[in-house]
Amino acid sequence: EITPMDFSKLTLEKMVLKPDQKQIDETLENLANAHKTSEPITAKRKTKSGDVCVIDFVGKLDGVEFAGGKAEGYQLELGSGSFIPGFEEQLIGVDVGADIEVKVNFPAEYAAKDLAGKEAVFDVKVHEIREAKPAPIDDELAKKAGLESLDALKERIVEGQRREFDQMARMQVKRVLLDQLADNHDFEMPPKMVEMEFDNIWAQFEEQRKQEQAHDHDHDHDHDHDHAHDDKSDEEHKAEFRDIAERRVKLGLLLSEVGRANAIQVSQEDVNRAMMQEAQKYPGQEQQVLEFFRSNPQAQEQIKAPVFEEKVIDY
Repeated sequence: EITPMDFSKLTLEKMVLKPDQKQIDETLENLANAHKTSEPITAKRKTKSGDVCVIDFVGKLDGVEFAGGKAEGYQLELGSGSFIPGFEEQLIGVDVGADIEVKVNFPAEYAAKDLAGKEAVFDVKVHEIREAKPAPIDDELAKKAGLESLDALKERIVEGQRREFDQMARMQVKRVLLDQLADNHDFEMPPKMVEMEFDNIWAQFEEQRKQEQAHDHDHDHDHDHDHAHDDKSDEEHKAEFRDIAERRVKLGLLLSEVGRANAIQVSQEDVNRAMMQEAQKYPGQEQQVLEFFRSNPQAQEQIKAPVFEEKVIDY
């Protein structure tokens, strides 16, 4: 017999998001940097890291040009690391109009096998220096990001913050709600159910402990990091897990009773939505995951439980 309490007596606080201006500005700055523009500089000076150099280059192995090692009017940002290591560094501190011989070693794991690990010489001509500037933060930038105005872009950023925040806020409210429900109900529980739940928790704990011991064994030299929960005896662990098992069974029975009494149903549509969400966690394998669910009624049943729980929590 389960007699649910009067739920109107519960008080819950839910956090709401105050948009974080600093985070919005940072996101906009990152976007502006991703859409850099560059303008030729008029002053006479040598190249420095961060400059965009307009160059022609021809690469040679043992004096012979190789395929794909040649370009004209190429815009290279110095210090961006987009060319093989050592290349950009040799173009720092040179004048416009300079002809430079750049010597580099292709990395051993370079994608083009015939170049991997080889030493190459590039003849480089420096045509102009351009100064890279972040794109201005305006409606134009928003359009590059696929939105119609800067305000719409800011709104989109806040929306992203809010989505993440709402998920966390909901989890927090749910935890407080479950605590209050556990504290406000007392009924006798089927010992078998508690036993099974306890066995599950204990098996998981043993498994985790085995992995940690294996991990520690691999790192025998660093004795400093004794695991915190090794100071408890098995008896203490068991007492703790028994409480958790009782709480889980109590809440499970209570929620299913609330769901039954208030005709809360999980529709096929709800199950489909949950399966889609699960499938999205495995990019590229969505089809296989959905197939697995379709051909596996037991897996569908398992996915129903958390969906039902969330609906009762909403109620």
